[in-house]
Amino acid sequence: MAALGTIRKRGVTLIIIIGLGLFAFIAEEFFRSCESTSNERRQQVGEVLGEKISVQEFQALLDEYQEVVKMTQGRDNLTDDELNSVKDQVWNTFVSTTIIRKEAEKVGLTVTDEELQNILIQGTNPILQQSPFVNQQTGRFDASMLTKFLADYKKNMSNPQVAEQYQRIYKYWQFLEKTLRQQTLAVKYQTLIANSLFTNPISVKMALEGENVENNIQLASASYASINDNQVKVEDSDLKKKYEEKKELFKQVAETRDIKYVDFQVVASKADRQALLQSMKAASADLQNGAAPEEVVRKNQSQVAYTGLAVTRNAFPRDIAAKIDSMAVGQTTEPFETMMDNTLNVVKLISKNQLPDSVEYRQIQVGGASVDEARNRADSILNALQAGADFETLAKKYGQTGEKQWLTSAMYEHATSIDADTKSYIQTLTNTAVNELKKIDFTQGNVIVQVTNRKGNVDKYVAAVVKHTIDFSKETYSAAYNKFSQFVSENQTVEALEKAAGKYGFKVQERKDMSSAEHFVAGIRSTRDALKWIFEAKAGELSPLYECGNNDHLLVIAMTKVHPVGYLTVEDVKDMLKSEVIRDKKFEMLSQKYAGVKNIAEAKAKGMQVNEVPQVTFNAPVYVQATGASEPSLSGAVAATKAGQFSSHLVKGNAGAYLFQVVKKGNRANANKDAKAMEARLQQQAMQAAGRFMNELYMKANVKDNRYLFF
Repeated sequence: MAALGTIRKRGVTLIIIIGLGLFAFIAEEFFRSCESTSNERRQQVGEVLGEKISVQEFQALLDEYQEVVKMTQGRDNLTDDELNSVKDQVWNTFVSTTIIRKEAEKVGLTVTDEELQNILIQGTNPILQQSPFVNQQTGRFDASMLTKFLADYKKNMSNPQVAEQYQRIYKYWQFLEKTLRQQTLAVKYQTLIANSLFTNPISVKMALEGENVENNIQLASASYASINDNQVKVEDSDLKKKYEEKKELFKQVAETRDIKYVDFQVVASKADRQALLQSMKAASADLQNGAAPEEVVRKNQSQVAYTGLAVTRNAFPRDIAAKIDSMAVGQTTEPFETMMDNTLNVVKLISKNQLPDSVEYRQIQVGGASVDEARNRADSILNALQAGADFETLAKKYGQTGEKQWLTSAMYEHATSIDADTKSYIQTLTNTAVNELKKIDFTQGNVIVQVTNRKGNVDKYVAAVVKHTIDFSKETYSAAYNKFSQFVSENQTVEALEKAAGKYGFKVQERKDMSSAEHFVAGIRSTRDALKWIFEAKAGELSPLYECGNNDHLLVIAMTKVHPVGYLTVEDVKDMLKSEVIRDKKFEMLSQKYAGVKNIAEAKAKGMQVNEVPQVTFNAPVYVQATGASEPSLSGAVAATKAGQFSSHLVKGNAGAYLFQVVKKGNRANANKDAKAMEARLQQQAMQAAGRFMNELYMKANVKDNRYLFF
């Protein structure tokens, strides 16, 4: 009981302690939840209609698409620009397919397995033409080839020698099948919308009249340019009124930002250039004096490797290819500069010969327990072939097919290094006569080859090329960095940057409406960190100093304005609004000036420029030479006016105000009377209009693009 009394006495204290404990527990779970949500958000590349895609998911799609590009183009790697293009393509595909899938679900549209099977059987879809299952005789997709491959794929996945190749083709087919489903669903949805837009006899009749009825007119023009802008007073109320009128044009679905920046590119100093020139002169002297070309090229760190193989001019950079065409064999150039790639160059032409661009050959590879055994066996095979033995029969005896194959210059001439065996192999094939047999000794074995055909004799060159970028030295970069760093540290506002830039020899530049979908800042490579900063900074903030580009740019950025998702402000579009208001007011002024004009003569007397304009139709805008503009509104006004009549009002155009008289109205020569063809054309236009549905859907999809944070 005493204990119970003690508890009662301290009841309030216990309640507080328990309450604090519960709060701590709840708070801990809350913060864990917030941390988890924050981590999840940090891993999201983007979002469409509430559907999120993580870094891992996007990377998987990116890897898949890269493999497809590499496989279809026979490439091992993609350039940075190509990779950026792939990233954009993958993102755009994710956005569009997500939007269409969600919209299709609302109306019950799907692509069934049966539909897909029918598409495969028909084999006419252009996507199928990109598959490996195209019958070479018919030039069409062959579903039976696909069926056979899928069966072989299951059988051969346990065979390590072919499993990798089968897996690559299988993944490629999976990509094509997925794309085919996505495309088919998109077409079905677009067709559904297009079929809600239909033509009728009245619209066909109006379209034919709009195309066939021609008007010859006398046109009186008064250009807006005839009134000085200083004569037009623009009030804030005018801008606000025009803004409300045009507001929907100023809606943006993605945040953009305005920046000012200073970019300084470090270049080689005079001393740097002189040092490189001396080095290149030494390389030229070494080559002239007979030094080993491969050693001179290697020692001078040339951008163009030396293999000693005879190659076509396509193997050389353009400036080098142009140079060797006019050189004599044995000649070595003095150092010369190429502005296009900022290099100094030295070239020695070692040989020039007419050789085949393509060689057809067949071969038998010969091995043995030892090198001597392989040599002896190869000699026996060569003797047998020279005595008249059948090549393919002997090849099959040694487990080979002996099939003919082609070696082209393009297959080896861009190699950066070639080992001695490969070099010997290529040189033998290139220099062997048709039907001649040769034995090639390799380090670990032998190959018997027979050249069966030679095609496309071209000039081939063996040339030693020393190509070196005119780089800046560490000392030059250090001096530039120190100068730029001092400039940034002393000027920590955009106003200060602008004021001090000239003193340091820098220039402040401006970029408006920058989006996070861009890959570079101000067109400078390796600026991803700077891009992240831009879309995290607040207006008025100054970035740290960035070293970017090809390690040759110094960059500092000032955030000047943030344009959030939604409507741009009046201030954002002030210049555009002012231009529109000035045009409206000039038209009002011209309306007052030409009020009461009843014919062309009066218009001319009041200063309007008069011209004859033939063949005006409703379907095509009139180009007015006097004002230098196309005027669709004039086409409509003319079409609505009867022959012989003067325009009922002053027509407001893009570049001026107009009055006119219809001199003649009638059907044009060779008038189109084909109502069915016009109906088909209108239906096609409806289909094209339906194709623009994606813009509307995108606007409502609440798309969030965070790729700049990761890629």
